[in-house]
Amino acid sequence: MKVLRIASLVAGCGVLLAVRSPDERAITDPKSIVSKSAPGAQVLPIDDLFYTRSVGGPSWSPDGKEIAFTTNLTGRLNLWKVSAQSGWPIQLSESDDRELNAHWSPDGKWVLYQQDHGGREIYDLNVVPAGGGEAVNLTRTPEVSETGAQWSPDGSMIAFSSKPKSSPVADLAVLEWKTRAVRPLTHEKDPTQSWFVAAWSQDGKYVFAVRTDAGSTNSDVYRIECSSGRAENLTAHQGHVRYSLGAVSPDGATALIGSDEKGGFDNVALLDIATKKLSWVTNLQWEARPGDFSPDGTRFTYEVNEDGRTSLFVVDRASMRAEPLDFPAGVSSFEGNPSAFSPSGDRLLVSHQDSQRPPDLWVYGLQKHSAQQITFSAIADLNPEVLPAAHLVHYRSFDGKIISAFLWMPFNLKRDGSNAGVVLPHGGPTGQTVDTFNRTAAALASRGYVCIAPNPRGSTGYGMAFQNANHQDLGGGDLQDEVYAAKFLSATGYVDAKRIGITGGSYGGYMTLMAIGKTPDVWAAAVEEYGIINWLTMLQHEDPRLQEYEKSMLGDPVKDRKIYDQDSPITFIRNA
Repeated sequence: MKVLRIASLVAGCGVLLAVRSPDERAITDPKSIVSKSAPGAQVLPIDDLFYTRSVGGPSWSPDGKEIAFTTNLTGRLNLWKVSAQSGWPIQLSESDDRELNAHWSPDGKWVLYQQDHGGREIYDLNVVPAGGGEAVNLTRTPEVSETGAQWSPDGSMIAFSSKPKSSPVADLAVLEWKTRAVRPLTHEKDPTQSWFVAAWSQDGKYVFAVRTDAGSTNSDVYRIECSSGRAENLTAHQGHVRYSLGAVSPDGATALIGSDEKGGFDNVALLDIATKKLSWVTNLQWEARPGDFSPDGTRFTYEVNEDGRTSLFVVDRASMRAEPLDFPAGVSSFEGNPSAFSPSGDRLLVSHQDSQRPPDLWVYGLQKHSAQQITFSAIADLNPEVLPAAHLVHYRSFDGKIISAFLWMPFNLKRDGSNAGVVLPHGGPTGQTVDTFNRTAAALASRGYVCIAPNPRGSTGYGMAFQNANHQDLGGGDLQDEVYAAKFLSATGYVDAKRIGITGGSYGGYMTLMAIGKTPDVWAAAVEEYGIINWLTMLQHEDPRLQEYEKSMLGDPVKDRKIYDQDSPITFIRNA
């Protein structure tokens, strides 16, 4: 595998990063963007892009010889397995519905997963024999969604989140494998809070879970006694601080957690469960996320999202030295349910993708420091060299805030101000455009459109202050960040300011509607997909959990009615 090494060293457990914080990002000179000459460049067929598949949600077999995962190789997200040495994948289940979150049973006989029904996003828990056979529905609850399931280490129980369709709350429950009896572990009364399974203790006595609010601004890590349901808060705190859990050490003494306690930026720490004391592993102003402990507890992993590109690290607990994994620039992540480490601890499961390559699974050997690709999602004629690569750029918005964006520059363009451009707002708003395989951008760029995908205020990945910067101002400052992305396109000298369009889905669709309603003269064209037109009617009809999320951003729909109106496209759409 061709690899790139990151060169500069900064504080934080030996973390290798290019820039210490979002405030140190250099502003990009638009004129530095260049359209490369490529005589053989051609329009990419839509079929080539959309028949290129995706993979995810893998799980090691207990003997470390196979990996179960989800792929839409047949056009549907179904369960498959493949040799850990690579080879032809074998389909384990077949359904028109999505099948996600594979978890191999400890005895190796079953693969657990969650299955949707008719696109309703209400999942049941299923198992399928690991050697092939008929799938078994374990829950059969058409009005309750069961997700995030994990086997206990001895295979006697399954812990999962359970959310009734009519409720804003997800609670924890356990299913007894022999009897299929389901028993609740939590009984949440606060409609803004929900519970999610994070890990089991090795002795099977405890489930570790995260309790988080609907706006993802405040959360805690709990240890719950499985027999009694007694819950112990391991991260009790004042104010709004987020805590997450990556894994628990094999001896049950230490938790690998993430928290934005340090100035609103996500960092990684080791938590002594007995004393509740934190020992910080990283001290960064980027997004560091906890990973897993090795089976023998001598190592652990974490990843760092630096401005939409990720780096992976393995830490030796004795020396606390972090070693980076050699993967190219793009988006890499540790994958595996319940762990990315192989059962023997000598290998790691990694997903990697970038703007020129779709996501695939790799097995990384820790002894030889080498990676082997085990899934192959791109069709043969989709050569990375024919895809314009994404450029990471930075510009100042109307109030001086630095905004990051990914820009796709087509080949063979003249810098004569005659070309068309497209702005691609992301969904969320609590989301982030990262350096992934973007089929829409690739299709447009190969057809001569210069594309830019900003991360406006409200995006994740840049600290809580930036994430909260659009609260009760949706379609305000964040829309201006999109407008200034259009200005950046025209400032390159390639794009005609009168030939810039905007398109997106969900919150990207909402932003598209706000753009043509509030700043109609900026845009030559707009295509919105399933965007919000009216926050008040959205509130009346959406899932109860999403209702709490919406209120966390806009406030009380009665007291803050003016905010709901001024932030809704329906108020401005006649200006389009």
